Amino acid sequence: MLHLSPTTLTLWIGVIGLILVATLSVISWRRSPFPLRTGLLEGLRFLVALAVVILLWQPEWRITIHPDTKPQIAILWDDSKSMTTVDTTLQDILPATPEVVSRAEWVKQFLASDLWKPLTAKGENDLITLPFATPPKESGAIAGTDLDAPLTDLLAKHNNLRAVVLLSDGDYNLGQTPVAAAQQFRLRGIPLFPIPVGSSVRLPDLDLLTVSAPTYGIVGENVQIPFTVRSSLDHPVRTVVRVRDESGREHSKEIVLPPNIETYDSILWHLEKEGSSTLELSIPVADGELITTNNSRKFTIAGRPEKIRVLLIETLPRWEYRFLKNALSRDPGVELSCLLFQPSLGLGEGKDYLSAFPSSVEALAKYDVIFLGDVGVAKDQLTSDQCALIRGLVEQQASGLIFMPGSQGNEFSLLDTELSDLMPVVLDGTHKNGLTESVPAPLTLTTEGRASLLTMLGNNEEENPEIWRRLPGFYWHAPVLKAKGGAEVLAVHGNRRSSYGPIPLLVTKPAGSGKVLFIGIDSAWRWRRGVEDLYHYRFWGQVARWMSYQRNMAVGQRVRLFFNPERPEPGTTVTLNANAFDSNGAPLKDGGVAVDITSPDGRSQRIELQKNAATWGAFSGRFKVDVPGAWKIRATASGAENQALETSLLAQGVEIEKIGQPARPEVLEEMAKVSRGRMIQPAQLAKFIQEINALPAPRPLEKRIPLGSHWLIIAALVTLLGTFWIGRKLSGAF
Repeated sequence: MLHLSPTTLTLWIGVIGLILVATLSVISWRRSPFPLRTGLLEGLRFLVALAVVILLWQPEWRITIHPDTKPQIAILWDDSKSMTTVDTTLQDILPATPEVVSRAEWVKQFLASDLWKPLTAKGENDLITLPFATPPKESGAIAGTDLDAPLTDLLAKHNNLRAVVLLSDGDYNLGQTPVAAAQQFRLRGIPLFPIPVGSSVRLPDLDLLTVSAPTYGIVGENVQIPFTVRSSLDHPVRTVVRVRDESGREHSKEIVLPPNIETYDSILWHLEKEGSSTLELSIPVADGELITTNNSRKFTIAGRPEKIRVLLIETLPRWEYRFLKNALSRDPGVELSCLLFQPSLGLGEGKDYLSAFPSSVEALAKYDVIFLGDVGVAKDQLTSDQCALIRGLVEQQASGLIFMPGSQGNEFSLLDTELSDLMPVVLDGTHKNGLTESVPAPLTLTTEGRASLLTMLGNNEEENPEIWRRLPGFYWHAPVLKAKGGAEVLAVHGNRRSSYGPIPLLVTKPAGSGKVLFIGIDSAWRWRRGVEDLYHYRFWGQVARWMSYQRNMAVGQRVRLFFNPERPEPGTTVTLNANAFDSNGAPLKDGGVAVDITSPDGRSQRIELQKNAATWGAFSGRFKVDVPGAWKIRATASGAENQALETSLLAQGVEIEKIGQPARPEVLEEMAKVSRGRMIQPAQLAKFIQEINALPAPRPLEKRIPLGSHWLIIAALVTLLGTFWIGRKLSGAF
């Protein structure tokens, strides 16, 4: 039937409008010499005006659907993984059973109990029992809980619902907020009765949340494996973290986990062989811990024999330069080139020495790391154009740049070049030649420095701070005021402070695709005292490898590829960066890079990377990881289809549905309030059944069709107006 909903204002406007149109139509009809023809036209005019007024009064066509079934009571029960948490008792259902059981077992016993029999007595109601959030059987599919979808589907499929009972822990992690579904229940007049299952307090547990291992490491070197552990125990736990490979070789580290907090830490692992290895990081089950399935994680890491190309640029052959050159030249994993600008003597000559700065982009592009000593822009040193080339190499080809200022203060001339933005610290121009110490001053590691692989001089994290405290101090340091925004300070002056706080002397910062490191002392060579090359060689070897890590993530003949993040989680967008080269080894200027990506479940897609800087052959693109597992990546440069780079990206499986999470009764309570139902505590079950029986019968379902927006009504109105206009024209022609 037709139903109108005018407001007071629109009602009077419509009535007055119809009266005016009717009056004008009558006057026109009386004055017309053709009363029949005019009467038809004026009647059509009034019909059009009536249709407009009815549309103004918000017309609806309402259809009442009377159900032909018994009133239905639906019981939705949560079948998700979180319901296997053991944190509830059966005393509310079986008073003689005080044992603690899982939430799923509680629901099972509740559904099998006699509490529901009164609802189906005498055949007054139909009882519908439906599970939801059942974990999918397909491998790689994400398991989670959606509270909104099952409620919405229930409304769509059943038109004679008397009430809905929801058995859940309230922990949802997929879909829309369930309050939207509760609002639909309210509009239909169907109360929602949630019954919270489970404890709102987290179970005593140690949960190994993440393991962020690098994609690869250098054979014979240590890699740092960061991890995160969450403790929900009410007391500190002293435990041991272990990393173990397939052969049983392991490394351990003692840590202390504070109560009810997440702890971020890392452990070292020594790579001894080439190729991919599967490692497992684990922590033992603690006293009082109830969940034992989340105390370990497996991951893969590849061992590679790397050859890192290093360019060392300096003016005077100071002690720092001499010992650094020796350390790098004797490192079997480093291929060293030196450029020594000697005042009055000319360029340094001999083994590993260059006769000039690389003259082209392709000549410079082969270097993974550049050490820039006490060098600036001056006659017989660097030029502004060469500084611009160095910046392009760092930002576009992911090379590393190390600033190593000296007592000549040449680094200040770099502040007027393209390298100014790459400098990670603010320098004090009033002391361009640096500051000297009368007694040796120590370097003090920051919190970030103690956890960084770059400053790891010991075999484990426990002995590393003590090693740094024993290192010989320095007598000179660069005039640093503070670190720039976005920089990470690894070590500070142990004795002096500036107006901004401790003076940062070991600072790193990302720069485009690459990294920048600032070392504000010139006495690392003194670390050899009493231990020879033990710490000195190790430090500079780690610097070279750490600075070149991203650039060498995946290297082919014509394409170099690196991505971020290295170990994405499903739902993460991965950024791909590539450097492409032509057949002569020069950066690719004409053409592009295509990347074919195959997901773990066999789906394929092709991405054409966008060109960032033609001079450097730099390209980038993005794609989204949606399932865990190994994603195969094949990158091809134009004209080199038979020289494709193939690598893989491992997406870490993320369990958004976890055991041991606390129940969320506040979610269920809000749903009950919105739907005008009530949240039922387990102790109120007997009384609750009587309450449902007392509910009124469901009201008939009413289907409303708004006519104001229906296309047929609009088409009819346009037809009437067209007919009226044609009639007026024809009437004027007679």
